[in-house]
Amino acid sequence: MPELPEVEVVRAGLEPAVVGARIEACTVLDARALTRHSGTPESFERELTGSSVGAVARRGKFLWFPVRDTGRAVVAHLGMSGQMLLREPGAPVERHERIRWDIVHPEHGELSVLFVDQRTFGSLAVDDLVATADGAPGGRGTDAAAVPTQVSHIARDPLDPAFDRRRFHAELARRAPAIKRVLLDQAVVSGIGNIYADEALWAARIHPETSASSLSRVARERLLDAVVAVMTKALAEGGTSFDAQYVNVNGQAGYFAHSLEAYGRTGAACTRCGTPIVRVAFTNRSSHYCPRCQRRR
Repeated sequence: MPELPEVEVVRAGLEPAVVGARIEACTVLDARALTRHSGTPESFERELTGSSVGAVARRGKFLWFPVRDTGRAVVAHLGMSGQMLLREPGAPVERHERIRWDIVHPEHGELSVLFVDQRTFGSLAVDDLVATADGAPGGRGTDAAAVPTQVSHIARDPLDPAFDRRRFHAELARRAPAIKRVLLDQAVVSGIGNIYADEALWAARIHPETSASSLSRVARERLLDAVVAVMTKALAEGGTSFDAQYVNVNGQAGYFAHSLEAYGRTGAACTRCGTPIVRVAFTNRSSHYCPRCQRRR
């Protein structure tokens, strides 16, 4: 599933092309892409046709497009394989294309925005905007202190200027489950998935099964700094792409996969100590770590 860096790459790519644009036509090709939308495909098309996009915002793994002068927004979740692609107007329908917006931008002219999703776990939905609990902007890409109701339960991510480090420490200090499980809890901290949890824990030298509440404040600070560093580097490298499903708005893959230290490196030598990286089952996923550098205490 795309994590924060991959979704931020998409947000940043869409922003100059769609902010201020008018949606001339909205076409739903597959209603399965509207599983989070409370209305019908026809109501989705009617509400967006003729509307203008005010911003492209992100919190954690969620994107949203505020619709000007309505108090509503289009919420996008990419799921396992969702893509948002920019194409020339009138471009042929892509394989697995689910929804298309034909837009006109005051500077860039006509474009098509495609929501493409092979596995159909992603979705778009029109949702109401509500005030943020802390009064800060809803997320990256917006100055408005508002967030869609479907995203309001999602915690801020570590790259958000309004991220509260004290709250992060307090949440970890009171949670007994394994630290990796807590990092993946989007109500505690958002945007972190399996890849970046493994990478941050490796960088911080923390075993993934360590109880979150047993970590010292110094260890928690080291971990949070590692999360920020790993995600910042991944963002600079366009995210992590293992196949053609994780791409930017132009269909290009990121290359952070070449910088991974733990995730997916089972049996390879740890670049710190030379010990082979191990892989263990973790819920319906896997954890990758160095048994020497990340000893469980």
